[in-house]
Amino acid sequence: MRSTTACSLALAILVALASVLTPEAARAAASNNIPLDSPVYTYLEKLASFGLITSDFKGIRPISKAEAARLLVEAEMNRSDGKESAQPYTGNDYIMTIKHYPPVPYEPVGGVFADEMLAELRHLLGREIFLHEKPEDAPLFDARPVSEFRLRYVYLNGTPRSYERPVVDPGGDGVFGIGSGLRPDIRTIAYQHGSEGTPLLENNEGVSYGRKNNLEARFTSEAFVGKYFSALVEPMVLYSQTGEVVQGRLNKGYAKLGGGGLELEVGRDANWLGLGDREGITLTNNAVNFDQVKLSSPEPIGVGFLGDLKYALIFSRFNDVVTKGIKRRPYFMAVKVSVKPLPEVEIGLNLGRQVGGPGVDNSLGATVRGFLGGLDNDNSNSLAGLELRVRIPFLRNAEVYGEFSGEDAAAFWPIVYSYIGGVYIPRLTEDGTNDFRFEYFFGNNILYTNNTFPGGYIYRGMPIGNSQGGASQDFFFRLRHWFSARQNAALEFFHTDRGKTGRLAGQFVEEKNSWRGVWNFPLVGRVDAGIMYGWERVNNLNLVGGIRQTNQVAKIDLTYRY
Repeated sequence: MRSTTACSLALAILVALASVLTPEAARAAASNNIPLDSPVYTYLEKLASFGLITSDFKGIRPISKAEAARLLVEAEMNRSDGKESAQPYTGNDYIMTIKHYPPVPYEPVGGVFADEMLAELRHLLGREIFLHEKPEDAPLFDARPVSEFRLRYVYLNGTPRSYERPVVDPGGDGVFGIGSGLRPDIRTIAYQHGSEGTPLLENNEGVSYGRKNNLEARFTSEAFVGKYFSALVEPMVLYSQTGEVVQGRLNKGYAKLGGGGLELEVGRDANWLGLGDREGITLTNNAVNFDQVKLSSPEPIGVGFLGDLKYALIFSRFNDVVTKGIKRRPYFMAVKVSVKPLPEVEIGLNLGRQVGGPGVDNSLGATVRGFLGGLDNDNSNSLAGLELRVRIPFLRNAEVYGEFSGEDAAAFWPIVYSYIGGVYIPRLTEDGTNDFRFEYFFGNNILYTNNTFPGGYIYRGMPIGNSQGGASQDFFFRLRHWFSARQNAALEFFHTDRGKTGRLAGQFVEEKNSWRGVWNFPLVGRVDAGIMYGWERVNNLNLVGGIRQTNQVAKIDLTYRY
């Protein structure tokens, strides 16, 4: 299906203008990215909930360590009310003078909880804090042979769901679900593809665990050359008792050049384009990390009346897929532009696009038709979406956010819509130690399907967008309590159904109700432990009537962060 691909041209122009308007934006030193499951993201969200950070962006992840250091410095300055302290901070062998809040009787915002989060960030971002004000002081060469190490044990008793199924495409769509007739009013059949991976462990960079016992080990090494170059590798090994299988792969491995408002990244990495925490439409870390060339602005750049702006352009190529005898290996492009016209408002545009490769018309005419959108004879498959996040200061900086995404286009208008809505309450209590999140996802009948690329919006067997696939809806709830910055416990519930829309004769509505309990705590020194237990019941598994499945997962993580 085609999307409003004229939108992609507008985004590219915006990015080019932003780069021209701010040539000084590449001042910051290069730094590597923060893993998407790092507690750094939650620390920054919590500090923002106390009003200490206002220039943060959520729609483009991962963020760089330099960007996290910039946000930490912002929080320190706001907390200290601009007052300096000559007291040095020593962490990770870097020494710098930082902002400190005044002593008693003044009580700083956030209290002890904020103190702990700031201290954790200072430890994890020592190099980047040191270089924040003076990137020219970067040593010629620096390395961390082991900056992070994780050992994971998973016990799985269950079966993943298959997303392989035909669905009804009713046609006759209108604009934003209103009216009809922009697409032919003809009922056809589309085909969903892909797999769940591991029950209860979604968005896991394509790592799938077998039944019974699994053991995974991975570590991260980093290197830096001067101010402008950094690199990271993350190999991993996975043992699964099922079949006595041992797998090894390079989970991440990339080099980065530049920083600030202009950075080039080449290699294998995870990405998330969207505001959701569990839910996403265009691009998430649900599937295996793919090799890419990425041009982005790790830190925001000013664009006049538009406020601050961040962007990312990602180029890749997917693996060979043969579906019903048709071979495809498309190129992939993703574009994201986010702006903050006000500190409390973030607006984003998402685009994901498969194009070209063997077996399709790769002529100039077909490519141009793909960019115009709304035609049947091009060589592309695209998604385009608009998103909005609003922070509400008088409600303890609670956030509401949503995304509307079109899988097709007609006469410019996005149609065949899917959407996400969410509410995040970071401070259920004044001290910020209790938070709540709700997210909802609705995937259109033909989301992630395509005639030109019949394998769909899939990479190595899993959706690169929402973990639940197309033609589904998902409700997610999380209640979490923080005992300290490094210790928290959470209870999660999610309900997923497939088949309420697009169901064919003989198919039944599949319903899944899932619970997870999570406890993270410091074990010894810089080693943290994480324990998770999940249970779920699936009724009408894979839309087959009367088939029930109960899945259970137990997970134990031991993580060392330098």
